[in-house]
Amino acid sequence: MRAPAAPHDPADPVSLEVTVNSPEQMRELGLRLAELLRAGDLVMLSGELGAGKTTLTRGLGAGLGVRGAVTSPTFVIARVHPSLGDGPPLVHVDAYRLGGGLDEMEDLDLDVSLPESVVVVEWGEGKVEELTEERLHVRIHRAVGDTTDEVRHVTVTGLGERWASADLGALAA
Repeated sequence: MRAPAAPHDPADPVSLEVTVNSPEQMRELGLRLAELLRAGDLVMLSGELGAGKTTLTRGLGAGLGVRGAVTSPTFVIARVHPSLGDGPPLVHVDAYRLGGGLDEMEDLDLDVSLPESVVVVEWGEGKVEELTEERLHVRIHRAVGDTTDEVRHVTVTGLGERWASADLGALAA
């Protein structure tokens, strides 16, 4: 007989690593991730240019059932995709061109949008952590240089009580 597992401390991050072999699989990962998300969730995406952050977000948008094509918001900084049903809207932010921290992002009113939306921030590291202690950080690693390698190694880390009991294993399906 096994001893019961020790309870998970919500202060400890929960992580999962997934290997993705194509853009289609990255989109599918976004679809599965959308099933775990709810209004008030902050998702930070990081990875090299071309790693698949926007492709993952397209899957999130499809899974959340939002209106509009999910494209990179690099030049407009943020796009809001309203829900086509009763789910939360998706706020998709690209912080690549923003140099400062949360102060520079205040004009986007992310703190106002967060409670009723799923907020996804590409290049958000060091810029949006102050919005909430409970967030999901998705790091996408890819081969760099002159390569056609489609393989991505994705690390999903849940921080805070919200993610302590979440079944991130569902993402590995």
